[in-house]
Amino acid sequence: GWKMLSRLCKRLIPCLDVANGRTVKGINFTELRDVGDPVELAVRYEEEGADELVFLDITATVENRSTMLKTVRQVADTLRIPFTVGGGIKCLEDADRLLANGADKVSINSQAVINPKLISDISNKYGSQCCVVAIDAQAKNGSNKEWIVLINGGRKALDKDAFKWGQEAVELGAGEILLTSWDRDGTKNGFDLTMVKQFSENLSTPVIASGGASDADSFVDVFSEASADAALAASIFHDGIWTVAEIKNILKDKNIEVRI
Repeated sequence: GWKMLSRLCKRLIPCLDVANGRTVKGINFTELRDVGDPVELAVRYEEEGADELVFLDITATVENRSTMLKTVRQVADTLRIPFTVGGGIKCLEDADRLLANGADKVSINSQAVINPKLISDISNKYGSQCCVVAIDAQAKNGSNKEWIVLINGGRKALDKDAFKWGQEAVELGAGEILLTSWDRDGTKNGFDLTMVKQFSENLSTPVIASGGASDADSFVDVFSEASADAALAASIFHDGIWTVAEIKNILKDKNIEVRI
């Protein structure tokens, strides 16, 4: 029953980029600025009605690993809602460590592309619901019908079709696809509805839309026009421009099912 319910209710997911134990935000992943303590922000978002949280360790180096694990443990001790951790997961052992410290799911991105077996390894050991595959996609030559995969934090474009990669990831055991429009990320121009719709309507797993959230209308559009299961945002929440609660009330007014 819970699974059905979770598919009916559209989820709002604040994303926290964590660097050296602090939450930061940038535009297209550059020009980082400090926006606070991840545990405090996590609590605030849960109180506002966030359905889940995503933490991305953007300084995922060996030196920083213990800092991130400590953050994950603190968050797990404090939160009741599920949270996903991504960034720098290179092998099954990295996933083991995060899940053992209280993460509910792990998100893998570049490493899944380089070593697709990692998807099935995590999924076979923990269940597909623990394995989120993040896809950073960019319009192919300005097309709005084809997208290519970016890896290494958007620095490297591959000659790889993003939608086909999404299908492959699901076949390998991904339980969710976290789909980021690289063209929209940090721009506040709204989600890429065409891209989200293509993935949402053709993949059997939930799709989390990411990149470009600007206001309540962006969320209304991505749920009603592009069939997203969930939508993720960072800057609009961190800057206090919108609260999760405000957006949920507007979604509810538009007859979009949300957990209030």
